[in-house]
Amino acid sequence: MNESLARRLAGLAGIATAAAFTVEVPLYFLYSGPPPDSNVLVRLLIGICALAFLIVFVTVFRELVTSVDSAHAWVATLAFAAGLVYTTITLVSSGLEAGAVIAADEPIDPTITVSGTYILYGTIDRLLLALFLAAIGYGISRTKLLPPWTARSAVVLAVANLAFVPSLFFGNTPAHFYAANGWGTTALMGALFGYWLLALGVSLHRSATRHTPAGSLADEDRSA
Repeated sequence: MNESLARRLAGLAGIATAAAFTVEVPLYFLYSGPPPDSNVLVRLLIGICALAFLIVFVTVFRELVTSVDSAHAWVATLAFAAGLVYTTITLVSSGLEAGAVIAADEPIDPTITVSGTYILYGTIDRLLLALFLAAIGYGISRTKLLPPWTARSAVVLAVANLAFVPSLFFGNTPAHFYAANGWGTTALMGALFGYWLLALGVSLHRSATRHTPAGSLADEDRSA
């Protein structure tokens, strides 16, 4: 895969992931009590699609960093591994929620009822996402792959995710900002990640026509 194609594909995957997350998050706040099954299943399906796009993004991003600067392939692999584990954990959480909703005889709120997802969506996801973002930020800053703001914002968001890692000690009330399954721990961090990924995806896609192809400098030297 050449660099231009990798930038375009990673950018499109990032934009698609962000769009799906942006649609999914508001669906959690439509009902004050247990939502109907249709609401839960639709938002989970959208989230599953977002995670599929995220797999494409982390895979192509690893190839892109490696092609730009092979000396930093290790950090691209770290971002890929953290992103893939984050995706897997979140898919497991979605599966647990969907199964509980399908099996229940009446509407339930799976963010409360399915206790096995509390720290999967919360502490575990926050730690993995912090590692993913830190690796992305470091990789961008060392390879000059994108403008500096993309690396700095990734690090800031990584620190914000780390701040929510201890949330497992603060109960299981979704209406609370800082709780194992609180709206700050899950919905807010998920929304911020989606907005950041949207900006990153746009920057990546636009950079496909602006970067200097890897072989152009060598071609100029030979022609000189």
